[in-house]
Amino acid sequence: MTEHGASFFTDLLRGTGRLASEVEDALWELVTAGLVTADGFENLRALVDPKRQRGEGRGRRARPRHAAGRWALLSTGAENAPSAEAFARLLLRRWGVVFRGLLARETLAPPWRDLLVALRRLEARGEIRGGRFVAGFAGEQFALPEAVQLLRAVRRDPKRGEQIRISTADPLNLAGIILPGPRVSSLTSVTLLLPE
Repeated sequence: MTEHGASFFTDLLRGTGRLASEVEDALWELVTAGLVTADGFENLRALVDPKRQRGEGRGRRARPRHAAGRWALLSTGAENAPSAEAFARLLLRRWGVVFRGLLARETLAPPWRDLLVALRRLEARGEIRGGRFVAGFAGEQFALPEAVQLLRAVRRDPKRGEQIRISTADPLNLAGIILPGPRVSSLTSVTLLLPE
């Protein structure tokens, strides 16, 4: 569809060399992801109604599936912008654990609802883990497998009562975002003392 534009189902079969069922599954996934559309409702109905797939029924419904209508890629207007999945991967590499509260610091992040879909897909593929990793925050949380291992190691380590000193300009300045207390501007020249 990228090279040839809107295509009939038979053209997609010929162009991909795949089975009809594989092309149907791919179209269904692309439609649900909002990436592909049909120029009429008949093709969409055919994906949903198994009787239409077999050409059963009376009158208009007796036509075989995909007899009319073309499939086309939707233009999102964000072709040059990073995808939600790419941004989710970036956040996972940066933080190890990602949850909604963390996005207050990420001014360029896509909406949480888009990231959530991408994170759930990554979890379904087994690339990341979902669960409750950071206490005190409601909602879904996702983590890289190596971050889960590090969190377990930190939990097992006895606390030494040390304090960690960071600059307010440090990206770890999450005071007032996910740490209790007032938000501290990154433009001040103050250092923060974080308890272990």
